[in-house]
Amino acid sequence: MTRIPFVEARFFEPLNTIEVTRRFEEHLRKLREAKLSPEEREKEDWQRAADTVTREDHARIRRRVNRLEQNRHRASGISHLNTDGRQQIEMLSGGVELRRIETETQADEIASALHTEMPWMAPATEHVWHAMRTQVRRGDPGFRLPPMLLVGPPGIGKSTWARRTSAALDVPLRTIDATVEQSSFAVGGVQRGWSSAHAGKPVATIIRHLVANPIVVLDEIEKATAAVSTRGERHSIADSLLPLLEPETSRRWECGFYQLRFDMRWIGWILTANSLDGVSEPLLSRLVTINLTELSTPALTAFARQEGRRRGLSETSIEIITEVIERFAGRKPALSLRSVIRMLERADRLENRPMLH
Repeated sequence: MTRIPFVEARFFEPLNTIEVTRRFEEHLRKLREAKLSPEEREKEDWQRAADTVTREDHARIRRRVNRLEQNRHRASGISHLNTDGRQQIEMLSGGVELRRIETETQADEIASALHTEMPWMAPATEHVWHAMRTQVRRGDPGFRLPPMLLVGPPGIGKSTWARRTSAALDVPLRTIDATVEQSSFAVGGVQRGWSSAHAGKPVATIIRHLVANPIVVLDEIEKATAAVSTRGERHSIADSLLPLLEPETSRRWECGFYQLRFDMRWIGWILTANSLDGVSEPLLSRLVTINLTELSTPALTAFARQEGRRRGLSETSIEIITEVIERFAGRKPALSLRSVIRMLERADRLENRPMLH
């Protein structure tokens, strides 16, 4: 397991003020005892100690210990944070875990499992597969999924595929709905001093799980609108994203909430869109765009059978669901993967509900 520093801050062991005070007193006592006359040295130990370290000395030593503690606190770089903020950052003192793919065989197995479950997402799975094998061949300390944009009609499973991918990679997942007005603040956070101040979801996810390379999904990026601050300033989601998508800038990304720099370069970004309309060119230039097509009826029925068996549904329930899918073939609007998953979930609830007697 690889651990890496995540935040630019210094962490010290807790200062044992009692022990430091004792050592200062002992040092002062030795200095003064060296200057004692033979007659003074013959006094009882307790009497000599009382004579050599006075009450005023004790007060000066306490003040010096307090200054030492304050200097360590300032040198840490987190003295400006409140108690909650310091506790959150102090969780990072041992670094964060960087998950990695150990062998090319492991990469092949992960890609094969994703493809078996959702074969219509093959172009996206192939992108992940190549990235995993590249990490192994280069000997990188951890896996970083190059930022990608999944473009395709709604309901084909773009978000579902992202969830399954994060599970297969054994990394945390955070989803941000880009259609929400404050989506740009959800990415970058809101600076301290504002009543709505908060950390961005990506950095908060890493701090919570102590894993440096989570998957962050931005759903329906083409519908994102710019947020407007109380000062009238516009903040688009692209403004927040661009520094995080470039490895060179994201490795020392400054968080406005914590007012500290974090190493965000290992995050795997998955953006989804129904079309490219509304996606800015600067954003597109930093993403691998993967075009996806509508789901076919055979693909939906195959998914229903596989997922139904994975959930432990009866063959009767699975056949009923596949029959519904086939009846909707050719209709508009087409049946989506989301609808099929809801049918599977309902069948699961019905089969597992308690029987009334």
